[in-house]
Amino acid sequence: MMCAKDIVIKGNIFKCLFLLMGIAGILLMSPGILGKSIVLAKTTPSFNAPASFTHLVETVGPAVVNVRAVKTIKGGGPVFRHFQRDPRGPQDPFKDFFERFFGDEMQKEFKQPSLGSGFIIDKEGFVVTNNHVIENADQIKVKLNDESEFDAQVIGRDPSTDIALLKLKTDHDLPVAKLGDSGALKVGQWVVAIGSPFGLERTVTAGIVSAKGRVIGSGPYDDFIQTDASINPGNSGGPLINMQGEVVGINTAIIASGQGIGFAIPINLAKGIIAQLKSEGEVSRGWLGVAIQDLSQEMAEYYGIDRKKGVFVADVFKGDPADEAGIKPKDIILEVNGKPIETSRQLTGLIAEFNVGETAAVKVLRDGKEKTFTVKLGKRDDDKLALRKPEPEQGEELGIRVSDITSELAQRFNISETTGVIVMGVDADSKGAEADVRIGDIIKEINHQTIESVEDYRSALRKIKPDEPVNFFIWRKNMGFIVVKLTK
Repeated sequence: MMCAKDIVIKGNIFKCLFLLMGIAGILLMSPGILGKSIVLAKTTPSFNAPASFTHLVETVGPAVVNVRAVKTIKGGGPVFRHFQRDPRGPQDPFKDFFERFFGDEMQKEFKQPSLGSGFIIDKEGFVVTNNHVIENADQIKVKLNDESEFDAQVIGRDPSTDIALLKLKTDHDLPVAKLGDSGALKVGQWVVAIGSPFGLERTVTAGIVSAKGRVIGSGPYDDFIQTDASINPGNSGGPLINMQGEVVGINTAIIASGQGIGFAIPINLAKGIIAQLKSEGEVSRGWLGVAIQDLSQEMAEYYGIDRKKGVFVADVFKGDPADEAGIKPKDIILEVNGKPIETSRQLTGLIAEFNVGETAAVKVLRDGKEKTFTVKLGKRDDDKLALRKPEPEQGEELGIRVSDITSELAQRFNISETTGVIVMGVDADSKGAEADVRIGDIIKEINHQTIESVEDYRSALRKIKPDEPVNFFIWRKNMGFIVVKLTK
């Protein structure tokens, strides 16, 4: 049986439910309350992909070309070269067998084809592609969107940036791809790659800009656009276009182990190079004449620089612009023409933009004081540069740079030791770094030989043969004496 108290409680519960339902109804009917929320939901931005890329392809596609190059290789082709590798050494019996059986066939020339893409940049028939597509080619043919085919002439190449300029022999105007502004490109924007991957002509892929300013180790001027638009062999030299149908990059590189990751040369970087190739047939870059490295945090602290900005001059080439202007090793380059320098890559790219013979105001830090030198820049010659790289100092072969202990250094490092040599730098990924040699360490002995100067240090290392052990007897601040072992 239900008592009066139960009836009252249940009645109150029903009243509360009816009251809540009434409030909900009012809210739903009120345009000023939930209505505003509904309106806000409708204005949420859409992140859907474009409905179609057809218009872009129809606009730019006719200016995209297929590039076919033929290179002559001596040695009978890849099959014969496989057996010429002598896996069993110089006495390989298979080598004699093939030489007797095939005779002169092994020395005949072999034609190796190379496939790539490109795009026409003006009505006169100039075509941009990658240098590696046409390098050392004996014959280059370019096929257009309408299946017409032309012989191409190489106007100029720039291996440092992997850009080449071709010229088609034609008596009529050709479709042209419009060049855009890669500087305005933002990460996350849609881009389209057009080319001939695997020889399949006029293939279109789409994706987004994954990153900008990528350095992948292909050269001194790496500044790639990274995209997830599929770029495959044969796409090299083709255009990367934005949603306005403008070329913002030149498809160039892929990572074999990273499927779906491609890289393109920013068109802003390519414009100046293309202009020089068109007018001069080659690219001239400014040359300072120094060997440089990034400034480490420890070196920044040592030189009293608040932030890790600037570039350390490791060496100066004798007779070159920096040497003639008065710049010395161990200077720290802070600015060029008033522009702050933060990394060695930035400095290299900035100097390369100067014309040969142009002057630049280079501000350096030397012995705690800033000095500015006027440098008349020379011409960078990568071939000569490869032959004239400074010899590493004795003792740097382990990635360790040392100095005699001066009163100034003792004060800077707050040390009382006066004998030995002090470690001023340790290269990353070097044997010294792997053994945990540190900046500020004082090397007292090497293999029980007393070290009192840099010359002692170099002499001791010269006596040690490759693969022999090197034992450093070191004094380290706050730790005392320690022994660091490594192999030369």
